[in-house]
Amino acid sequence: MAVTETLPDCIFCRIAGGGTGTPLVAESEHAVAFRDLHPQAPTHVLVVPRRHLAALREVEAGDAVLVADALGLAVEVARREGILDGGYRVLTNDGADAGQTVPHLHFHVLGGRPLHVPLG
Repeated sequence: MAVTETLPDCIFCRIAGGGTGTPLVAESEHAVAFRDLHPQAPTHVLVVPRRHLAALREVEAGDAVLVADALGLAVEVARREGILDGGYRVLTNDGADAGQTVPHLHFHVLGGRPLHVPLG
């Protein structure tokens, strides 16, 4: 796997580095995927870049490969979880007001039931 920049106090950096024993659903060169501890749908998997970025707002042009790899892994998770054909949602929260609770960029892969929620 690629050499990454991580923060020792970041739980997602530790998970991505294999330091917690968290079972992985899938992994790629630049990202890992694991189940959310508080699932909001029958399938709720987090896709986390191996390199620490606090949030989407920190992504720069040089991070295109990392982000493309993470989103490709999200599609692979949907395929492995059997939700690819029925549909699924990939989302990220950026900042506390958006509901981001762990300051490490991550994408939620949600599916397994209809997700028709208005953004009111």
